[in-house]
Amino acid sequence: MKHILSLIFLVATLIGIYLIYNFGRAYWHPLYIKVAGARTVEDVVQTYGEEARNRMVPYFEAAGSSYPPGSVALIAIKEEATLELWDTSAANPVFIRKYSVLAQSGVAGPKLREGDMQVPEGIYRIEYLNPNSSYHLSMKLNYPNDFDLTHARAEGRSEPGTNIFIHGKAVSIGCLAMGDEVAEELFVLASDIGHRNIDVAIAPKDPRKEQLQPISELPWTEELYQDLTAYFAPFVEKRSAEL
Repeated sequence: MKHILSLIFLVATLIGIYLIYNFGRAYWHPLYIKVAGARTVEDVVQTYGEEARNRMVPYFEAAGSSYPPGSVALIAIKEEATLELWDTSAANPVFIRKYSVLAQSGVAGPKLREGDMQVPEGIYRIEYLNPNSSYHLSMKLNYPNDFDLTHARAEGRSEPGTNIFIHGKAVSIGCLAMGDEVAEELFVLASDIGHRNIDVAIAPKDPRKEQLQPISELPWTEELYQDLTAYFAPFVEKRSAEL
């Protein structure tokens, strides 16, 4: 009986290993890559840099800007599922192009807590580039920023959430999923100009087109939306072709 049980256990183990390797690899392999740190930022730029720049440079040239720019802003509008790229090197921002956001979760309104699936709203910066993302490539936002943390503490929200990225693929649990090619472009751009030279502003609607309405149960959104409206105001002239 012991031999039979041992044989059954061995067979079950082998079947489990086979199933995990052949069908579960899509899940565990990205995690392994992420933990093991198989690639560096330099590796990614070496692999995708030339093609990514070849796709981006014509848009900069059409807008009358040079590549690489000194700084850029990424303007995300949740309602329209778009991400605008602007050159902010000069006094007046120059529109470069508009990308489609392939996936974003949640609804209008700021992110409040871990697991609410909300894309945050506010003015952020890039903390670092992740060349080993489970979603091809990613750039981490500094959510929660000081504004988010201040209001989370005031409302007793001890876990306002974290790990918000702009990344590849087309699936989102609170991030902006841009597809792999766009993720490569933004990643290479961030590497070329330095990720600290990128602002990211995310609004529920386009405040250049309509007034953002504060959320009654969150009175601090009046200040948030005033800040976003003021930030969006200079980004008005579009001189190059849109995607």
